[in-house]
Amino acid sequence: MAGRIEDYALIGDMQTAALVCRDGTVDWLCLPRFDSHAIFAGLLGTEEHGFWRLGPAHASDAPPPRAARRTYRGDSLILESEWDTPRGTVRVTDFMPPRDGAPQLIRIVEGVSGRVPMRSTLRMRFSYGRVVPWVHKHEGRTVAVAGPDSVWFDTTAETYGKSLTTYADFTVAPGDRIAFTISWEPSHKQPPALPEPEQALEATEEFWREWVEHCTYHGPYREAVIRSLITLKALTYAPTGGIVAAPTTSLPEDIGGVRNWDYRYTWLRDAAITLSSLLRTGYREEARAWREWLLRAVAGDPENLQIMYGIAGERELGEAELDWLPGYENSAPVRVGNGAAHQLQLDVYGEVTEALHLGHMTGLARNDYASLLQLKLIRYLEKHWDTPDEGIWEVRGPRRHFVHSKVMAWVAVDRTIKLIESGDADGPLERWRELRDDIHRDVCEKGYDKERNTFTQSYGSKELDASLLLIPQMGFLPPDDKRVIGTIEAIQRELSTPDGFILRYPTSGDNEGVDGLPGDEGAFLACSFWMADDLAMIGRVDEARKLFEKLLSLRNDLGLLAEEWDPRLKRQVGNFPQAFSHVPLIDTALRLTASGAYGG
Repeated sequence: MAGRIEDYALIGDMQTAALVCRDGTVDWLCLPRFDSHAIFAGLLGTEEHGFWRLGPAHASDAPPPRAARRTYRGDSLILESEWDTPRGTVRVTDFMPPRDGAPQLIRIVEGVSGRVPMRSTLRMRFSYGRVVPWVHKHEGRTVAVAGPDSVWFDTTAETYGKSLTTYADFTVAPGDRIAFTISWEPSHKQPPALPEPEQALEATEEFWREWVEHCTYHGPYREAVIRSLITLKALTYAPTGGIVAAPTTSLPEDIGGVRNWDYRYTWLRDAAITLSSLLRTGYREEARAWREWLLRAVAGDPENLQIMYGIAGERELGEAELDWLPGYENSAPVRVGNGAAHQLQLDVYGEVTEALHLGHMTGLARNDYASLLQLKLIRYLEKHWDTPDEGIWEVRGPRRHFVHSKVMAWVAVDRTIKLIESGDADGPLERWRELRDDIHRDVCEKGYDKERNTFTQSYGSKELDASLLLIPQMGFLPPDDKRVIGTIEAIQRELSTPDGFILRYPTSGDNEGVDGLPGDEGAFLACSFWMADDLAMIGRVDEARKLFEKLLSLRNDLGLLAEEWDPRLKRQVGNFPQAFSHVPLIDTALRLTASGAYGG
């Protein structure tokens, strides 16, 4: 059985990522890319679907021991786990070196004290646990082959095979260092070069040290901000600049339920807000790479803008269900691909335009096609802004006139007007000023409930929606506007969990609700950070700080957050780690630091 979501650590090489549990088990790894088939899919099934455990030897009828301590080495993505056993202490260092060639996962066992018996148990199952590879020796190396894929296993420890699994039993004493490496290569090519684990470790540590030095934030929440920035960097696909929403698929928003989605793609929304956080903390190169990715993905067809693409800009992300996997804690179905790719979500135009605007404002080198794309997006919105859509939360029910979508359409027009006013683009300025006013008037007339003094989820509805918290943050209305304050207070009353976190919108329990799905979900962490932002903006800074620090306490011991928090089970749920949680963490830290609203 897989561990709790918060029991996992992330390691990665900016092309793919692995999740490592507290007991030393790698339960998730897709090779060679984030969106490739998994060779370890135990996270979504059982040990029969692939895993790699490395830790102290234990009785076969006992659960594997959990590490007594684990941490990332400094400001890096190098994981160090330590076990204290009756026979001594041992450390395992896990990492994936940033690469130009074959992807590698390296695990180095180090004796700390005593003599500790260890075991490596490697069970590779290709195609999300469905295919047993052909495992054999080739010039002294162990290789697993299935179809187009080969995975090479290298170690100085003696290995043996049993029950379609590769084992190594060995003992470490103080000063001993034994390395294990798996490397992927297309099966028709020559074997990858022999790994050099110690050199790779040194280079990986240096890479992260140099990258973190570019961070311009030095406030009181630096530890949380740096860890979130490293996580966002790890979710960036280096060859193209695309940013995945999370490295996993189908980790449930509702344990045992059907709200299970594949997040290994580049949502324009998630990537745009990630870009904004990176820009605000000094990372222009990532911003430039993402802008280039965007221009390639959208190409010459902005009228058919998708809400998400593959990490290289692929458009076809067909959704399928893997019926041989029982799902994380029996949360089925397990889905790959994402059928929401072709939804209409008008807010995306606003997020993309806001990201391009921020890049322009922070001195990102001018790109004429980026400005041309922005103008084309507004010409599309000019004709379609008053169309109902599926909205930010990708509802699978009927389209509606979502207030947040209209607000972000206004943002898109407003930022483009500013671009034209700066002299860096040409466009029908007066006409678009009128368009901006028309959208603003429409939202305030049709999306606002005068009796309750709150904006609502969609035109004519009574439901609230946490995305309304972005109204003041986007500049649609000032924070001191009574309608803004009324909306914040209404969301606090109606969408708060008992422990003070914020739901996205009301869900329906057993019946299908506004999102067209049965079941409930946890508190959406991004929305709770938005609430902290809004509270600071309206002057309730102590309340904002307390909520923010309460949110920080939900992170696991390594500073990582999933998509949601289940207030009933008191645990993280949803895909992990989630960019859409770490981005607002950074933004709120910056806002609270600027306001002086932090504790000693």
